[in-house]
Amino acid sequence: MKVVKFGGSSLASAEQVRKVCDIVLSDPDRKIVVVSAPGKRDKADTKVTDLLIAAANARLGGQPGAVEIDRVIERYASIAAELGLPEGSTDDIAADLRARLAMDTADAGLYLDTLKAAGEDNCAKLVATYLRAQGVDAHYVDPRDAGMVLSEESGNARVLEESYARLSTLRDMPGLLIFPGFFGYSRSGKVVTFPRGGSDITGAILARAASADVYENFTDVDSVFAASPAIVAHPEAVTEITYREMRELSYAGFSVFHDEALEPVFHAGITVNIKNTNNPAAPGTRIVAQRAVAPHRPVVGIAASRGFCSVYISKYMMNREIGFGRRLLQIFEEEGLSFEHMPSGIDNISVIVPESAFTTTVEEHVLGRISRELDADDVSAA
Repeated sequence: MKVVKFGGSSLASAEQVRKVCDIVLSDPDRKIVVVSAPGKRDKADTKVTDLLIAAANARLGGQPGAVEIDRVIERYASIAAELGLPEGSTDDIAADLRARLAMDTADAGLYLDTLKAAGEDNCAKLVATYLRAQGVDAHYVDPRDAGMVLSEESGNARVLEESYARLSTLRDMPGLLIFPGFFGYSRSGKVVTFPRGGSDITGAILARAASADVYENFTDVDSVFAASPAIVAHPEAVTEITYREMRELSYAGFSVFHDEALEPVFHAGITVNIKNTNNPAAPGTRIVAQRAVAPHRPVVGIAASRGFCSVYISKYMMNREIGFGRRLLQIFEEEGLSFEHMPSGIDNISVIVPESAFTTTVEEHVLGRISRELDADDVSAA
């Protein structure tokens, strides 16, 4: 049994939706389908999720937000019309979007997540409607009813362990199941979303819950490449990569697959296959527990990411000072800062932290504490 997820570019237009449905129906093992919100139709276009965020921010800023919501409604209506669905097929979608826009905005996090989730939720309903119009036994699945229970962290939710037992019943449900990605519900019933790109995470959770044999993740490239094609011309395709390698590269800048999506499938030992909606015959890239080492390619991939700051600490004979590292990290912990990496030498160490959290005020305070409390010879940030 396969769980299959399609990204926003795979659902951007009626033509793409037809491709998605053809791919799903070509393999009877594809039982659970996870969909993203419609993405860009071309470089000048705007993703549905970005329009929803703009609408939410407008309302939170005291503006109507109606222009942005009308553009989202038009996108769904356009896709439905080009798919040949009857007039009025998207009336419920329009009503849902306007109702979300009119919600109370007192809880800004809840309001923003509720608007953002509308993209995937209504796309799943539209895809299920189209499949049924083709005579397919297809069903939209509400994440609340299915048991997708997440932590109450707006825009940064994580799945709770109890979800897996609840979601496992999906495997035995009849027909083809169309599940919206990116969001779920907290224990208190609030809509909460994963980080951006979180439909990958939804698919991985469902793959583990349903004990899938394979998790197929369809995007708009034939495979993962050893470097970004936007930077390196004709990079080598990666046919097989380990969970650990893929997580490291995704976190460091590879945008093909969300780094947090690997945790559920890693623990369950489920193979992930990244494939191209526009070229489904291509073998894609398999993400596995272990792979054969290619002697001609000791490095599987190269990635880079912005948004980090390096705190450099130097102290002569640091390596002989027991507890230095613990006391250093304790300062970061007490200041509410997480660290990403910590490369070191004999007499120096660097702590890599997210730049967004390391404001000028925080930097001055932390560097001062390190200098005083650890009696460092040199402390700087870059």
